[in-house]
Amino acid sequence: MNPLRQRAESAMPGGVNSPVRAFRSVGGEPVYVRSAKGAFLETTDGRNLLDFCMSFGPLILGHAHPAVVEAVRKAAERGTSFAVTTEAEIEMAELIRSAIPSLERVRLVSSGTEAVMTAVRLARGFTGRAKILKFSGCYNGHADGLLVQAGSGVAGIAAASSAGVPAAFARETLVAPYNDSDAAEHLVSRHGEDLAAIVVEPVAANMGLVLPRPRFLEGLRTQADACGALLVFDEVITGFRLGFGGYQGLCEVVPDLTCLGKIIGGGLPIGALGGRAEIMEELAPIGPVYQAGTLSGNPVSVAAGLATLNVLRDESPYAELARRTEDFVRGIRRAAREAGHAVEMPQCGSLFGLFFTDRAVQNFNDVQAADRDRFNDLFHRLLADGVYLPPSAYEVCFLSVAHDPDVLARAAGAFERALGQMVA
Repeated sequence: MNPLRQRAESAMPGGVNSPVRAFRSVGGEPVYVRSAKGAFLETTDGRNLLDFCMSFGPLILGHAHPAVVEAVRKAAERGTSFAVTTEAEIEMAELIRSAIPSLERVRLVSSGTEAVMTAVRLARGFTGRAKILKFSGCYNGHADGLLVQAGSGVAGIAAASSAGVPAAFARETLVAPYNDSDAAEHLVSRHGEDLAAIVVEPVAANMGLVLPRPRFLEGLRTQADACGALLVFDEVITGFRLGFGGYQGLCEVVPDLTCLGKIIGGGLPIGALGGRAEIMEELAPIGPVYQAGTLSGNPVSVAAGLATLNVLRDESPYAELARRTEDFVRGIRRAAREAGHAVEMPQCGSLFGLFFTDRAVQNFNDVQAADRDRFNDLFHRLLADGVYLPPSAYEVCFLSVAHDPDVLARAAGAFERALGQMVA
């Protein structure tokens, strides 16, 4: 056992501060990293790993981008926390609002979980209702009312998916299959009078990558309007990942509230909630819905986020990133087919997923039916060849601007070797 693992497990639960890092999903020894640059991680034992995890999404510019590093250095020199409003916070809110017009007001928080938790509380305060509708396989943070799974069949009533979540909390959450418009409509028809919000990842990116079916998001907008609930888009992953703004600008479905995180912090902790002014102004200090945070709008996080967003706005790398990702995924599909493996590889912009299955993946049941043992086999073969995927079959792979053609050619070779070595 790695000595760092022994130390970690004696000091932290499971040796980690976030469960997936423990490698329980894929098995084997966890990776320990000491530095990173561009598209590569450097481990404590001296290996250089080509990274397709990219901190689960924030690092669209790559690790340690010079503009971000310099912005963080300058901000830290001025002070790391004030708990007093700064001009940079205002600039961040203005920039987000200009990029995503549905966000008439913006509240910065410290994580994506906090953003969605606040959105749910705000929706309940604004509507005076209790229940929310979410979708199986969509991870919307670990607040009690969201850490749930499908419970009693067609009734859609959720059950807690974690110890420590009271059943009474879970009962206020309804769960429908992602991409199932009929199931969502059924639940809205039964519970619409007490429904505060429909919360959804517009592109599901926490069960692998599952793309929305045509008219699915439009249907949710219609159902929310019909019953008076708020439509909440969880764009913690998709915000500024697929274009300069939210996925809502691409799908042309306008939510009432939007949750952001990851990229807007440039690799530092941050989250944001925004939406219509009449809803957002229900938040304290001018409204009755309470939310607060000492580190909300932290100056170092805001500096990293502004540096990242300014590069994305000025250089607009999205079309090239999507092209590189599409070409790369096409090559892996071909290599898998030639090696006799059935794979589904959804792709959206610079995101892609990989499922060992011979059927289209449209919901969490399809994800669970895929062969995770084969994914784990691929993961370890790639790791041994210097390529690091997210350590779970339920995660999404990310490209950054640092994944240039030479880097991707190297990765493609590793995929071809690994797939060719695996038993079909």
